Amino acid sequence: MSQPVLHLAELNVGRLLAPTDDPRVAEFMAALDRVNGLGKRMPGFVWMMEGSGEPGTGNTETKIDGDPQFVSNLTVWESVETLEHFVFNTVHRAFYERRAEWFEVLGRMHFVMWWVPAGHRPTLDEALERLKHLEAQGDSDHAFGWKYLKEAQAWKTHGCAQVAAE
Repeated sequence: MSQPVLHLAELNVGRLLAPTDDPRVAEFMAALDRVNGLGKRMPGFVWMMEGSGEPGTGNTETKIDGDPQFVSNLTVWESVETLEHFVFNTVHRAFYERRAEWFEVLGRMHFVMWWVPAGHRPTLDEALERLKHLEAQGDSDHAFGWKYLKEAQAWKTHGCAQVAAE
């Protein structure tokens, strides 16, 4: 019997320093369509949770705990390598490296990955449960960060500092 095909889901959450229409986050908001559009065209991209589709909003309309500044990015990729390539080897990296200009340091886990069967589209609730599990239990097959994946390498030179979590 063959093994089911698995894809890599990831959730990244953050709290903006200001509301989405504030000039302090304008550069970030203006880049969302470009960066997300690039992601959707990348080899290995499978799916992205999206908001209303209004230009310049990305998925910022999907709130966490009713907080309009708490935003999320939830995507599915064919493999670790394809996600890692997008995160660290495209224009995404420039915005990732500047995240402190637009986002608060949460002081807790804000990023999680897990394997899903091909064709599965995780919900935000499912993803937040995985994030809570990672925070409470640490890396496991159920929920993990970059360091759990032997094939992931770029995060070692470009990843978050421990204080910001992985």
